Amino acid sequence: MAFIDIVTMGNGWNLVWLVAMIACIVVEVSTVSLTCIWFALGALAALLAGLFGAPFWLQLVWFFVVSILSLIATRPLVNKFINGKTQATNADMVIGQSCVVLEPISNLSATGSVKVGGKVWTARSEGDTVFAPGERVVAVRIEGVKLIVASPAKHTQEV
Repeated sequence: MAFIDIVTMGNGWNLVWLVAMIACIVVEVSTVSLTCIWFALGALAALLAGLFGAPFWLQLVWFFVVSILSLIATRPLVNKFINGKTQATNADMVIGQSCVVLEPISNLSATGSVKVGGKVWTARSEGDTVFAPGERVVAVRIEGVKLIVASPAKHTQEV
């Protein structure tokens, strides 16, 4: 008996499950993250049920049960490996620290730099305040690679 004869025997849903399983595997291989491997496993279970002569409603039950159980069983593990690779940095340590202005800080001119913790940062002021070299400012937050600073008096009033 040929493979296609085995797949199409019975009620005809075996071919549908085979196509669904292959489609899920193709989508899975073509994406970066796990998206539908669980449904491929469910389609495999439904296909096997169909090959053993199960009625369509039972094939559908097998599809949903295996898909949902495999999703529940593996999703936390998958999330740990896929999303757990964030690298913590020490950049946030400068927030709240006192900085010395090295280059005039002007948002209008898009200029400015400060020194904090022995490192030189590109800086912008919170609001439109202009700071001159030598002034002391406080690091408020980081936006991209720029340190947003404010005057110490303004920063202590807001906190």
